[in-house]
Amino acid sequence: MSLLRVCAFAKRLSRHSLFEKWAVRAPLVHHCQLRVPTRDGAVRRISETPSQLQRRNVSFVIPKRDDAKKRGLEQSHLLDVLEARIQQLQYDIVLDVRHAKLQFLKKPSLGGGVLSGHGPKGAPKEKTDTPKSGKTLKAKSQPSRWMEKLTQEKNNKLTKQQHLQQKIQKNVKEKPTTKPKGSKSISALPGTSHKTISNTASTPLIKKRGSVKLSDEIQAAVTPTETAAAAGTTTAAARKESKGKQKGTKKPVASKKGQEEDAQARAEELAQVEELERRLSQQVSQWTSSSNPLRLQEDPEANACGDIQLSIRSYLEACVFSGDVERAHRFLLSQHRVMSRRKHLSTDVYNIMMRVWAKKGTLNQIGRIFILLEEASLKPNLGSYCTALECMGRNPKCSPKVITRCLSQMEEDGLSVDYLFSRCVFRQDERDMVLKAVQVVRPDYRPGLNASPAPCASSLVHDFYTQRADHQYPKLDFTQEELQERFKLQLGMEQACTATIDSVEAAKPVTEHMARMRELLADQRAQWQKILLQALRESKMILANTNTKDYRLNLYPYLCVLEDKEYVDIMIQSVANLPPSGESLKILARELGNRVYTKYSVRQKHQNQMVDKLHNIYNDYTDLLAKNTKEYNVLPSEQWCKLETDHSSGPSLQGGETHWPYIVSLELGTFMVDMMVKNLKINSDILNSAFERKLIPILYHMYTFRSTRQVGFIKPHPILTQMQQDAMETKLTFDSYVMPMLCPPVPWTSVKFGAYLLTPTKLMRTVEGATQHEALLEKCQNLLPVLDSLNQLGNCAWCINKPLLDIIISIFNDRGSDKLDIPPPLSEAPKVPHFIAHDPAYTASEKAHMKREVIIAKKKCSEMHSLRMDALYKLSIANHMRDEIFWFPHNMDFRGRTYPCPPYFNHLGSDVTRAVLVFAEGKPLGPKGMDWLKIHLVNLTGLKKRSSLDGRLEYANSIMEDVLDSADNPLNGKKWWMDADEPWQALACCMEIANAVRSPDPTRFISHFPVHQDGSCNGLQHYAALGRDVIGATSVNLMPCDVPQDVYSGVAQQVEEFRVRDARSGLKIAQVLEGFISRKVVKQTVMTVVYGVTRYGGRLQIEKRLKEIDEFPKDHVWDASHYLVRLVFSGLKEMFTGTREIQDWLTESARLISKSGHTVEWVTPLGLPIIQPYHRTRNQVLKSTMQHINLQISHDSKERPDTVKQKNAFPPNFIHSLDSTHMMLTALHCYSAGLTFVSVHDCFWTHALTVDTMNKVCREQFVALHSQPILQELSNFLLQKYCGGLPTEANNKKYQEYRRLMLLLAKVPQTGDFDLRRVKESTYFFS
Repeated sequence: MSLLRVCAFAKRLSRHSLFEKWAVRAPLVHHCQLRVPTRDGAVRRISETPSQLQRRNVSFVIPKRDDAKKRGLEQSHLLDVLEARIQQLQYDIVLDVRHAKLQFLKKPSLGGGVLSGHGPKGAPKEKTDTPKSGKTLKAKSQPSRWMEKLTQEKNNKLTKQQHLQQKIQKNVKEKPTTKPKGSKSISALPGTSHKTISNTASTPLIKKRGSVKLSDEIQAAVTPTETAAAAGTTTAAARKESKGKQKGTKKPVASKKGQEEDAQARAEELAQVEELERRLSQQVSQWTSSSNPLRLQEDPEANACGDIQLSIRSYLEACVFSGDVERAHRFLLSQHRVMSRRKHLSTDVYNIMMRVWAKKGTLNQIGRIFILLEEASLKPNLGSYCTALECMGRNPKCSPKVITRCLSQMEEDGLSVDYLFSRCVFRQDERDMVLKAVQVVRPDYRPGLNASPAPCASSLVHDFYTQRADHQYPKLDFTQEELQERFKLQLGMEQACTATIDSVEAAKPVTEHMARMRELLADQRAQWQKILLQALRESKMILANTNTKDYRLNLYPYLCVLEDKEYVDIMIQSVANLPPSGESLKILARELGNRVYTKYSVRQKHQNQMVDKLHNIYNDYTDLLAKNTKEYNVLPSEQWCKLETDHSSGPSLQGGETHWPYIVSLELGTFMVDMMVKNLKINSDILNSAFERKLIPILYHMYTFRSTRQVGFIKPHPILTQMQQDAMETKLTFDSYVMPMLCPPVPWTSVKFGAYLLTPTKLMRTVEGATQHEALLEKCQNLLPVLDSLNQLGNCAWCINKPLLDIIISIFNDRGSDKLDIPPPLSEAPKVPHFIAHDPAYTASEKAHMKREVIIAKKKCSEMHSLRMDALYKLSIANHMRDEIFWFPHNMDFRGRTYPCPPYFNHLGSDVTRAVLVFAEGKPLGPKGMDWLKIHLVNLTGLKKRSSLDGRLEYANSIMEDVLDSADNPLNGKKWWMDADEPWQALACCMEIANAVRSPDPTRFISHFPVHQDGSCNGLQHYAALGRDVIGATSVNLMPCDVPQDVYSGVAQQVEEFRVRDARSGLKIAQVLEGFISRKVVKQTVMTVVYGVTRYGGRLQIEKRLKEIDEFPKDHVWDASHYLVRLVFSGLKEMFTGTREIQDWLTESARLISKSGHTVEWVTPLGLPIIQPYHRTRNQVLKSTMQHINLQISHDSKERPDTVKQKNAFPPNFIHSLDSTHMMLTALHCYSAGLTFVSVHDCFWTHALTVDTMNKVCREQFVALHSQPILQELSNFLLQKYCGGLPTEANNKKYQEYRRLMLLLAKVPQTGDFDLRRVKESTYFFS
């Protein structure tokens, strides 16, 4: 390419007759200055004479010596090769409608001679320009081997192409309609890629292609196997025909009858395909012409620049927040000046600087940025006009004509003034200033705000939102003043961003050694704080002074958004939380960066004056929730939106802050870790004065292997670990979002606002750095049902079961209990054996054995520490909240499954954490509440899963003596509760039953205990309902039965029948398995098949179960697991035929969609858009002073989809989205009925009094959900999404893939005869 540039430059010189001027009048232009573009886009001046420039750049034009002459000839040959190759490529490319041709740069002549051109055969030779004066150098050049070889290759190719084209035309004339699409004889010319061939290119070949029937063109999409076979047959026949001409071989003779049958079958199939295609074409044309809100348009260019734009925005906002406006201004200008960097700028980036100038009232600076927008070919948006009007409002001398002109321009751009106040995000007093400016020219103007959200489009919740006469929304058992006081407590905790609580280990007596270690640690931390503070300030000074290039992003602004001491506190906190085994550098850095961002986000809200407005709105919002206020007939989200409208003045509460990109948080965190490793040190003799005193680092940066990858690791020094373990400190510090909320959460009213008061929270949990989910949510028209269900779950108030918590803490502080799932302390961990690796006393095998023992012991210690710390955190938080009422705000994952935001302590946790949680609101048991408590207790034991409800109740009554004994003497009695599947929840239930039984009137006993109703293999329930599969529906209790049907036992029984049959036929492994096939062996595999487990994964699950059976011969585990997984899959296929068909349809659909280059998207029946974030992994390297961190990014939407993950994940993810939809519907209707309701995915909780009501709602909503044409709507959406744009020609591979996908998506699996309404009568659907 550099040589072509040289040629172009020489030609330009010759055009201007520079050669002549240089030859005649060179001395007159010695001081010409030329502007030559450099590589990075900047412009540099070169003060050279044309002669100097000529010598430096095109020295071969006037050769001075023989070697120069030779060099010029060689370069000329190379240019000939390049030109010929480009012409050849041009000849090969299939032209588009305009027949656009490549433009060639003519090579400069050597002196004045014309070099012979070696273009394509028959192509006209182009003349080269020669100087008009001066001597002509006649260089007699012989064609090089390159040129000879290229010419020969080109001639051979032309001959083959002509021969092939003649043969194609002949074949098309003979058989124009029966030519198989799979045959390559009608594809593009050799050497070309698949391009769209225009019908205007009037070659005989293209005319023949246009005459082929469309039904013939889509045969491959209908029967790809037969088409491929036909293509192979045609190719083979062609080969045989050519061989026959040479050798005279016989032609194969086919049966005439067989040919007629094949022709008839093919004709019937084509007729079906043509009819299907006609209907699909009509539907697709309707979808394409209609403006369907579900059709989400993709903007690949926006996706490509998204990450860079986000980095630029966050950098500018950090500069502005920290007051470094000059740096921000220089950075923006440096990005704008260079075209290659300007393309990454959006209007919102320019708006950041416009906000700054608007605050200062400098209208001329706003005007300059508008000019920059025009230069960047960007249009001002609402935010741009908003800042301009704000600036005019702040400037008392601003002319009304300027304001009028601004409003007129805005309206010309299609933006109304009302949009400013309804869609813009305001900070501080921006809204008031904009309104002031508008009212200068329109004195009577008042913003028109629409507080009521758009009606929900889903028919499933239409009545829920429109018919509220019988709704009874629950109130909280608090007065308005109590709720307002709780808001202040929560606000204070979130403003601090951390919460320090007492550890449950504080109950242990303090020894002298513990006191000494605590004092030492406190002294060391004080020194470390001073050292880190000094190191941070020095680093900031260096970064501020060494940033010589304005266009480069650096960390300096991110180190200025907080006070220096706050960064130091974050670092010290991370040292205290570091496990003895160390932590991955990437994870540690990410946590540090996220903590800085959280504090920064809270500080931003303070600076924007949002906190005062939030306080006022929340105080009024408590009127809806408190028990001592009037009844409302509105939902929390509706009331909040109304209050925001009433308090419209001042800053906006929703959105406005830019979330830092993952790479920024990681880089900032790595910088902080590096500072800690380099500066935090301790005396080596602090624990043992016998050691030599020297300063040693407390943190080490090392490398370890995770699988086959080497990763950076930060490990604490053993001295620090020993001090922390011996100190057994009484305080634990957590981030504020880890703690449950002390007041009801802010209701979700949009994608960007809800849950915590100040702490930033995502509505949808995603992989770090993935942005496609949020983009889809923001485009979505109405998420109101989804948001309201999250609000309902978050509004449930909780409290602690204190008697049970005390028992658990006593065992925890003693020695723990593996049986009861309470981890023992590290003092119970196995000792790591010590040995000298170079000791000759050990043999090689002994050393290898001891190394394995060391590895096992270290792994065990690490696992024990992790489990112990996890239990310590949960129990300490529970103990801290023991006298409080608290709430868990909720969000969801990308499939719609809901989760509490606090990560450690919540009702989705283990048996221990579930047992200590009870509803804050109590309700009387009522006439059937005691029976439900007893049935729930039996369910927790796992003993009577095949028994009816009456049978379980009878069993519970028979063991009442054990139940009461467990409640009275849990640790010293019969300990019956310890043998339950969920022992701690069983004990809590025993205590509740005992209290109720001993009350004066059990029906009036106020119970706070949550009773669970669990779905019976819920994934298979959804599959059976989708397929209306009678046998499958019966197996998973959709059909009413007297006793519950256990699908796991059913599969185990069928597997046993297969085993008996094989054993009788003499199969050895079937004989070995006699007596070992049980429900437990197959349960996990059956449960996870519906969620996409493969045969390999299923075999591992069965292998694990078999190893747990002591009596089973271990040498047969491998063969037995292979054998059993095959039988399990066969049994499921027989029992759930409809399930397998639907699963296969979903899998194949996802495979073809991802193969076409798209990720799989769908929309749930409640309108939640879902996209699978599985893309091909790309590596991104983060370079830091510590190490280069290799990031494996699998969610980048610029990469092609990962076909394997997309197809394997689609069926389980789709079913998860359905079970989350069912849960949300149940939550909404339980809320309107006044019930307390929470869920753990497919396990629903409520008071014992309201179990029957919840069961009724649960069944009704399941029937309502599956009464929708779910699969048909999915098919329609996928067709509209991926088959909306019909390819123009039917001759390429993409067309065939499109047809195959279109036909597959249209062929929705057939359904059976199961009557969904029977679910309402099924007792054991959820039980």
